[in-house]
Amino acid sequence: MASDGELSAAASAAREALDAHTVETVAWHFHESTGCPFWLEKKRELKFDPLTEVKSYDDLKKFPAFEDEWLRGGPVRRWVPKGLADKPVYVFETGGTTGVPKSRIAIDDFRTDYSNFSDTLPDKYFPKGSNWLMLGPSGPRRLRLAVEHLAQHRGGICFCIDLDPRWVIKLIKKGWMEHLEAYKKHCIDQAITVLGAGHDVKCMFGTPKLIEALCLELEERGTSLAEQGITGIFSGGTEFTPQWTRFCVEELFGGPPEKSGIYMTPTYGNTLMGLACSKPVTKDDGYKISYYAPQPRAVVEVVEFDNYDQVVPYGGTGRVKLTTLTKEFFVPGFLERDEGEREQPFAKYPWDGVSGVRPFHELADATTVGVY
Repeated sequence: MASDGELSAAASAAREALDAHTVETVAWHFHESTGCPFWLEKKRELKFDPLTEVKSYDDLKKFPAFEDEWLRGGPVRRWVPKGLADKPVYVFETGGTTGVPKSRIAIDDFRTDYSNFSDTLPDKYFPKGSNWLMLGPSGPRRLRLAVEHLAQHRGGICFCIDLDPRWVIKLIKKGWMEHLEAYKKHCIDQAITVLGAGHDVKCMFGTPKLIEALCLELEERGTSLAEQGITGIFSGGTEFTPQWTRFCVEELFGGPPEKSGIYMTPTYGNTLMGLACSKPVTKDDGYKISYYAPQPRAVVEVVEFDNYDQVVPYGGTGRVKLTTLTKEFFVPGFLERDEGEREQPFAKYPWDGVSGVRPFHELADATTVGVY
């Protein structure tokens, strides 16, 4: 357990590293030789010079609000920095249930993010060399390739299912609940086929709804996740609540890891940010889930609802604001469709976190939660 002095020193060092990383990232994206065509074009509209006037993370407030419409439509190569123009480029989509989806380019960010995440997984429950099941969305999404890389990085092979979350949301919006149940069963059947095929799968990614559906279907068939050999699960999404976690651990898994043999870690991630890890989730802490962004590559702030430049006090509620700072992708101050509470730094992640993540109340009625 770190002392207050040690935590304060670690937080100061992390802030210095973030300031230096911010200056370096902005210089890369706005320099004529390495910069990103989108930002080089946008630079002409700015009322300041990013190359000389961004000297710390706080200076990113000089940028105008980032509009998510900028990520819709092409040409997508306007987001590829000149310094990386000769690299093979992926495009990952997010959203897109109506209209043109938002998209971002990627080269190695998803590999870097998930290699770093790998370091946080306990080998006891996520044994090196184990095979994985990816029980989540397929198609033009980062998550599928990221989980596959995670499995490979840890020496295993990843088995995937076919799942189109846009079709799931269309079914929900049309009220076709019988079709929805049939599609969910189709996805779970694919997963159970993999688990029963002798591939020695020990680890998996799953969204909360699909993990629950998988456990219930296995129970119907007279077996369980533990009996199928699963020991480590990572999951994510705004459906990941303390109430669901308690139900999942105590009812679906049969108890905490030391009793059930199954360890689950929640994450908060998206195509823009990467992956925010959580503090260990325990019964003693009421299964509270607090997430910490992968600084300095990404920063999450909880900001006032009426002033997006002002963070809320610790424990206060606000909207989640994301900043992405990698050589591949620079997004200052992207307002997420989520809200939550600001959390104190702690030893492993000596910077602010966010808990209680849920759909932003002003958009909640318009947000359809599908497989997430």
